[in-house]
Amino acid sequence: MHSTAEVPAIETRGLRKTYRSRRGRAVGVEGLDLVVPVGGVHGFLGPNGSGKTTTIRMLLGLVRADSGSARIFGQEVPRHLPDVVGRVGAIVESPKFFPAFTARRNLDLLAAAIGAPGGRVGEVLEEVGLADRARDRYRGYSLGMKQRLAIAATLLKDPDLLIFDEPTNGLDPAGIREIRDTMRGLAARGKTVLVSSHILAEVEQVADTVSIISRGRLIASGRVDELIGAGGASVRVGVADLARAAALLRVAGMTVREEGPHLLVDGVADAAEITRTLAAHDLWVTELVPVQADLESVFLDLTAQAEADGIPGRTGRGAHAEEVAA
Repeated sequence: MHSTAEVPAIETRGLRKTYRSRRGRAVGVEGLDLVVPVGGVHGFLGPNGSGKTTTIRMLLGLVRADSGSARIFGQEVPRHLPDVVGRVGAIVESPKFFPAFTARRNLDLLAAAIGAPGGRVGEVLEEVGLADRARDRYRGYSLGMKQRLAIAATLLKDPDLLIFDEPTNGLDPAGIREIRDTMRGLAARGKTVLVSSHILAEVEQVADTVSIISRGRLIASGRVDELIGAGGASVRVGVADLARAAALLRVAGMTVREEGPHLLVDGVADAAEITRTLAAHDLWVTELVPVQADLESVFLDLTAQAEADGIPGRTGRGAHAEEVAA
């Protein structure tokens, strides 16, 4: 665990970016307060178009923010990016390798270009599990292997922070698992990994902490287990007359929603209360199954609540993120 006094790997305050569009100015990122602790895997989550890539580009100095501030290891960027760039490795777009060259030859050339020690090539190939395929030509690699080679390239400088933007896009389940294992291995070595994704269920398996954004705003942040725990458990209820059962449970003060042929009842301390309530009105339960919240369901609930309340969102501890005026 990192110390609370430790400088975060990444910190943004009020970060804002707009773009020109056919209808005027479109907001890409809106007053984003993001904190990525040192060490472990941090999931940067949100649907496509939510501002994840724009945020990463601002951190790397590829796009200039309209307002707000960003720091990497305490250094303001992009102003002091040269001071910390050696500690950062990033994959924002598909890297370019020579198709006819072997993986090792590609990395040898890159290491020479950036001044990395030649011995690092063998080390990074080992780290990403490609040592036994190092002499294969790049054109023969699977998508998962190509992505692992891209990660190997970012490791040549032995950075402290790795930033991966949608690293599992287009991969099959085996490739996704390989990237997931690679990220966990990097975190186990003390690296900080920021991974952006819109696939919440996948990141839930690898991330220690997360920040969830929607429409360029922070919705929630905190430890994955805490966020999921705060979402509570639901109970899936099977009953013949869904509409009548839902009405009775709502009258009893329960939160109910229909989901296919079932009801989902939230926030019930004792599931037996559902059975008692319905049985009192001659409705008999055919199914009563606890359903633990997952990261995706928490995200959907938080997004809906933020939209309804007209607020930017909240942190894992329930405090609202600060809204920055346009």
